[in-house]
Amino acid sequence: MLIAIPKLLDAQQLQAVRQLLEQAGPAWVDGRVTAGYQGAPVKFNQQIDERSEVAAQCQQIILGALERNPRFISAALPNVVYPPMFNRYSAGMTFGAHVDGSVRIHPHTGRKLRTDISATLFLSDADSYDGGELQIEDTYGNHVAKLEAGDVLVYPATSLHEVTPVTRGVRLACFFWVQSLVRDDAQRSMLFDMDNAIQRLNQTHADDIARRTLVGCYHNLLRQWSDT
Repeated sequence: MLIAIPKLLDAQQLQAVRQLLEQAGPAWVDGRVTAGYQGAPVKFNQQIDERSEVAAQCQQIILGALERNPRFISAALPNVVYPPMFNRYSAGMTFGAHVDGSVRIHPHTGRKLRTDISATLFLSDADSYDGGELQIEDTYGNHVAKLEAGDVLVYPATSLHEVTPVTRGVRLACFFWVQSLVRDDAQRSMLFDMDNAIQRLNQTHADDIARRTLVGCYHNLLRQWSDT
């Protein structure tokens, strides 16, 4: 399930994150420092040191926005969100085809986190750079995404994906992973569709008994499928 979430960050939040990243200086390091054996040979970018103060400040802004976004909550059903990370692609930089690692160590708690969902938050204006598209391959083919600044795309971490070479400008982005309450992508997709249907029924003031029944089915399925 690929879900685009528009305007996760408003203009003020986006400006604050951009300013912090543009002034980060030595906090920018080689992106391969956190790459696994599969990703390191095909990863050519820069990223913010996870231990830096600028990372912590940007993470606070983005995690707050995620917590307040109902579409993200509905699509991801987050149990644990890995602290957001930040990368930069200048002309010639790319990240070849790879699958994200299945388990990561949370940098603050030291606990293992299963990566059910990958997410990319676009921070650069789409017309400010060429190339740098996020390409995701699944059973339905190849999907290409280059969203507007402030928009986020969530997709299964099991997907083969890549960032195509940047040929002009600079591509700034944020990326993170989610351990969902529901690890199966197909089950999450059904719950997302059901939740959207419930919200539409709420907005149209549809039959109360039918709405309550559907809400009960949603929560009973979530209770059956959730892994906490």
